[in-house]
Amino acid sequence: MAANAVTFGLGGFAIKNSATSSSKSRPFALPSSVPLSCTLVASAGIGANPEHRRLQPTHMAKVAKGSSGLVGDDEGVANELVYGTEYGRVDQIKACLYQALDGLNRGIFGVPSAKKSEIEGLVRQLESQNPTPNPTANLGKVGGCWKLVYSTITILGSKRTKLGLRDFINLGDFLQNIFVAQGKAVNVIKFNARGLNMLNGQLTIEASFRVASESRVDITYDKSTITPDQLMNVFRQNYDLLLGIFNPEGWLEITYVDDTMRIGRDDKGNVFILERSKEET
Repeated sequence: MAANAVTFGLGGFAIKNSATSSSKSRPFALPSSVPLSCTLVASAGIGANPEHRRLQPTHMAKVAKGSSGLVGDDEGVANELVYGTEYGRVDQIKACLYQALDGLNRGIFGVPSAKKSEIEGLVRQLESQNPTPNPTANLGKVGGCWKLVYSTITILGSKRTKLGLRDFINLGDFLQNIFVAQGKAVNVIKFNARGLNMLNGQLTIEASFRVASESRVDITYDKSTITPDQLMNVFRQNYDLLLGIFNPEGWLEITYVDDTMRIGRDDKGNVFILERSKEET
């Protein structure tokens, strides 16, 4: 019987199904926009113990051509499946992670719980294959400019209303520039205010950091500014609220870093995913 190769895709949840299941057994359907391989790969990270993240080998498997028991598989052609015993390759996982993040606006205004779990599964897979297990001993990889692509920090409900982030003010890029030699980090959150002739401005937060362990840094808030003055006038009444959301003080565990991506977890339980940026803050 002919066989199809099974590749490791890039997605997020464990889907308990077999390629040899009867065509009458169809327990789930996938959105047409989500490749099956992505949805299955993310499952390998769900429930993974973050204290035992290790590099896992990538293997290929084969399944016989036949009905997979999936909705839409009426022709009996085997789909690409991923078995959750092994993790996918880093480039595949990252591609699925970017797909999962598409349209989420960095997660700042909330993410459905299923999507959040999918992202967490992919993040844990990357963390298990971290090419830089001692990042504070390799701060050259950490330094430079980064752009936030996802965070579990959220601005919801009355906070979003008070800050004018429903209709009046739009959030732009979130950038972070790390100056290793000085032990400094500068975070920049960009805004534009529609009611002020599309006035552009930014919140700049400066902080100091020191190495606390082979993967952790302690962060101390130094100062913050909002420019230009017109934007400061908009936020003045709720400035403490704004700063409380984005204040980086505490500690940060660098759980993954390579040439293009960095992942961190802070003392408040937040997750941050950043990509290397050429833009300077």
